[in-house]
Amino acid sequence: MPAMGFCEWIAAGRAIAEGQLTRYGNKAHFTDEVEQELCQLTGAKHTLTVTSGTSALIAALAAAGIGPGDEVLVPAYTWMATAAAPVMVGAVPILVDINETLTIDPEDIERKITPYTRAIIPVHMGNAPCDMDAIMAIAQKHGLIVIEDACQSVGVRYKDHHLGAIGHLGAFSFNKMKNLNIGEGGAVLTSDDQFYARARSYHDLGAMIRGHEERYNQPDFVGTNMKVNEIQSAMLQVQLRRVQPMLDQMQKRRAMMASILSHSDDFVVTPHNDNDNAVSLTILAATREAAIELQGQRGVWSRLYDCSRHIYTNWEPILTQRTFHPKMNPWKWAKRDITYSPDMCTRTLDILQRTCVVNLGLKYPSFVMQKVAERIAA
Repeated sequence: MPAMGFCEWIAAGRAIAEGQLTRYGNKAHFTDEVEQELCQLTGAKHTLTVTSGTSALIAALAAAGIGPGDEVLVPAYTWMATAAAPVMVGAVPILVDINETLTIDPEDIERKITPYTRAIIPVHMGNAPCDMDAIMAIAQKHGLIVIEDACQSVGVRYKDHHLGAIGHLGAFSFNKMKNLNIGEGGAVLTSDDQFYARARSYHDLGAMIRGHEERYNQPDFVGTNMKVNEIQSAMLQVQLRRVQPMLDQMQKRRAMMASILSHSDDFVVTPHNDNDNAVSLTILAATREAAIELQGQRGVWSRLYDCSRHIYTNWEPILTQRTFHPKMNPWKWAKRDITYSPDMCTRTLDILQRTCVVNLGLKYPSFVMQKVAERIAA
């Protein structure tokens, strides 16, 4: 992730000095500018900044009209927010296995579709893109909405497109662990005018006082407050200038290290849905025990299975179908009985138990990481 530094401090100071901290006002401009810059980066027609990646997913679902009785397909490996967001609009998440690319499996998507399925949320975990060609084809075949969770992959490309701008809607996150880091924040992306108007209405209590904005024939409706402030947006502008150089460096380093690691007989480099644009590097061992042994080597981070918060078996509120009030429980509004169990996505568990993350070492010279890769491969 880009580091926070002096430039962000100066940008925040500028926003404070100008005296217009909210995004709406005669002097406000940072938020409008950064939304335009995100559109230019991704190719999306509209970008709406919000308070977090979770907020972006919820606003996107609300914009698409997803609600009670609807089922939303989400991968079994992701931050729990992906599964929680449908619950917040009254829908229920249906868990789908990942495949060896560490992203949602298109074949299991097909198996999990029911007459009540309304949307798919593919998640580009750790900068690894989903098979968006297959997913968009499935969505078109079944008349489904695709909302890309690109929270962990801002700036990354899939073939000729930026992640987050391929589906009907997309979600970005700008928290401290992401490619753009302002502590916390997010954005909704879409090229659909009406989805944009609905997302904007939802994120600002109906936006009934923003009469100067184009509504695209969409009426106001009751929403919530997800607005960002000018300080966040000023910092984000600084971060945006850093993301592409960082990703370019990651792409070169990944290509060099993956080439070396591919010669090992003890593991394989994790397959990727777009090798030409790959910026993430993980390795897949033949067994769980072999992956545990790899953890002790220099340059190999922990197994993905050990990052428990991203695995469905640890999403207790989802597995127990527990909400803040029993009468606000979407599972009771579902059109069929929905059940979860710890062993419902065993393929996902097996893959995560055998996968280790390789450190790209961007703070070190290339020749150092070359030696690290050679040592891992040996």
